[in-house]
Amino acid sequence: MLKYQIVIDDLRLAIKNGTYPAYSQLPSVNKLCEQYEVSKITINKALGELETEGLISRRRGSGSFVKKVETSSATPGANDVSGQMTGFLKEHEARGEKVETVVYDFSVVRPPHHVAVALDVDDDSFAYHVCRVRCANGKQHVIEYTYMPIDVIQDLKLKNVQTSIYSFIENDLGLKIASAHRIIRAVMPTAEERKRLNVPEGEPLLEVEQIGCLDDGRPFEYSISRHVHNYEFHSISTK
Repeated sequence: MLKYQIVIDDLRLAIKNGTYPAYSQLPSVNKLCEQYEVSKITINKALGELETEGLISRRRGSGSFVKKVETSSATPGANDVSGQMTGFLKEHEARGEKVETVVYDFSVVRPPHHVAVALDVDDDSFAYHVCRVRCANGKQHVIEYTYMPIDVIQDLKLKNVQTSIYSFIENDLGLKIASAHRIIRAVMPTAEERKRLNVPEGEPLLEVEQIGCLDDGRPFEYSISRHVHNYEFHSISTK
């Protein structure tokens, strides 16, 4: 067996059995080199593979951190970044389109149990809940239902919800959005969604269920986004 594969298998097992629990930091590259008696190239190759698998996140200058990911919410190849993580505002403004946001709900709630599990918080913790429709050039594109833990995303305001939450997270809070784990499916809209998105009866939507993570592995977002029929999903694997 190749040396880097031995390192991968050993670290993967250590992560899964809790030797390195969620959010903990792995030993430095130098310490791993000593532990496994291999080169930095071998260690970096192994860490890169674990990052691709979604088990760790690598933060330049800080090291590698174990991610907390519920297996029921992740699918192979789903740990990637696309226009969804870039943010609707940035993506469409880059095309020269005028972006508008209609906010239907912005409140603080106790999230449902499955959302609390996805966000790795207790059931009695509080989270922001946002329901909004994103429009470009006057046309409705997507309705979003988003939960964010208030202990992680602090001081979120309506003005941020009306523009770009992701920009607020990175530019104002100084946090780094790193990855997403998604499930994609076709669904039929509710009567309310048909009205808000201006879609005819019988036309399906493309639903993206997403858990977004920061570069230290903490989940910061659980969302359901339902897109109109001409939405294109582009996936770019992170390295």
